[in-house]
Amino acid sequence: MSKRRFAATNDSKTLGKHRYGVVGGLGVVAGADLLLKMIGATQRRPDMRDVDIAFEQRHFDSGPSIADENYNPGRRKFYVYNTLKDMEARGIDTALVPCFVSHTFLSEITPELDMRVISLFDALREWLAREHPALQTIGVLTSTYVQKSAIFERQLGSRYQIVYPHPAVQSDKLMRAIYGPSGVRAGHHGGECVELLAEACHCLVASGAQIIVPGLTEVSVLIDSLRPLLAVPVVDSNLVYAEYALGCEAAPPVREFKLGVVGGVGPAATVDFMHKVVRLTGAARDQDHIKMMVEQNPQIPDRTANLIGSGADPTISLLATCKQLEAGGANAVAIPCNTAHAFVDRIQPYLEIPIVNMLSEVVQHIRSQMPAVGRVGLLATSGTVSSGVYRDVAEAAGLCLLVPDDAVQDLVMAAIYGERGVKAGFTSGVCSDHLATAIDHLASKGAEVILLGCTELPLIAIDVAVRRSIVLLDPTEILAARCVALAGASTVEVRR
Repeated sequence: MSKRRFAATNDSKTLGKHRYGVVGGLGVVAGADLLLKMIGATQRRPDMRDVDIAFEQRHFDSGPSIADENYNPGRRKFYVYNTLKDMEARGIDTALVPCFVSHTFLSEITPELDMRVISLFDALREWLAREHPALQTIGVLTSTYVQKSAIFERQLGSRYQIVYPHPAVQSDKLMRAIYGPSGVRAGHHGGECVELLAEACHCLVASGAQIIVPGLTEVSVLIDSLRPLLAVPVVDSNLVYAEYALGCEAAPPVREFKLGVVGGVGPAATVDFMHKVVRLTGAARDQDHIKMMVEQNPQIPDRTANLIGSGADPTISLLATCKQLEAGGANAVAIPCNTAHAFVDRIQPYLEIPIVNMLSEVVQHIRSQMPAVGRVGLLATSGTVSSGVYRDVAEAAGLCLLVPDDAVQDLVMAAIYGERGVKAGFTSGVCSDHLATAIDHLASKGAEVILLGCTELPLIAIDVAVRRSIVLLDPTEILAARCVALAGASTVEVRR
């Protein structure tokens, strides 16, 4: 299925000002070099002199194998992810990651963030096209691991021919210049490391490179020493990255649609709803299914007890649960409980994400799929019936809502709340008999279709003959179908 993706916005973008964060520690001198170049770039632009830039550097030991083609970046992934999430929590909305190794896995991280992460490759692509429009061949200085990952080919290869140093030069010159005992990472910024870098660049020029693109952010630290030694230009990747980040209004981050589910009202109905979402999703693999976040809160006070008696008010508990889902990145909320919808109008104004209204979806389904139907029977808790929430939405759509007589309504409540009712874990026997009696009762009153308007009622076994006698609608199924459709709809903006 085509899943809905959401662009996250925030107040800083609305005000035209970003809070930038630089992930340091991935190469100590490279991160500091980028920070200095960002500050310098802001000073050259009067409109950005008050920009906020946070620099986050923690101890991170890459290990000696970072220069090796078989380097395992697992620890680096966790470092980058945790640093970006901490920045996000502090209100930073735009981040820079000055590390080409990290860009090989950055696409694994960005879908889990509600902040923009500026791509080094976007910066290089834009700068090369603008400054060197006739360019055909670029020489790349990068680690053996990054070279093997082929990220330069994926990002720039459609436009440019990419050449690397010969293997012996790569290992004996370039890797030594950066990672060796006299290399940049060991604190040396001149002498042997510059000479080794120059030899690697000469190899690239001999292979046809018209420009040198450092794929090691440490090279930019030595850029002034290196340039006079070469016959072709050398790109200052850090400066290009800094200026691009400050000057671009990149698209906001996108993330897959995430459905928040208010669970525990009741617990079995929650599982039933999730099962229906999964079943109704057109998926060929696990990754095609919808993200769901469930806040299972069975301690939300009973909705029916509040509506028909003196039970505790569940409004704040429902709102708090929805807020938890909102804070967890949900883009919409589903509440698989008909009775709880009597409280939705009170809650919705305090949320920035929509609650998918099961009641209105059910009525819309009847109107669109069964236009000839005029009389609808409702089997639900006494709280749902007495609240009038279904009646209001049904009558607004021109439908006549029929409810059971008091004695039959007592049977419905026994099927739900009784000692052998569905909330006690029973799905057949007495509760099935009570439900069948209530269905026959509403049919005799003229109902053309009957709503099983408590999310536990569809869990009760119903005789095949009863099912064939009249159309029974499952609001949980209709809600699930609507959530699946919502996830597959076009991109919209949501707020963080």
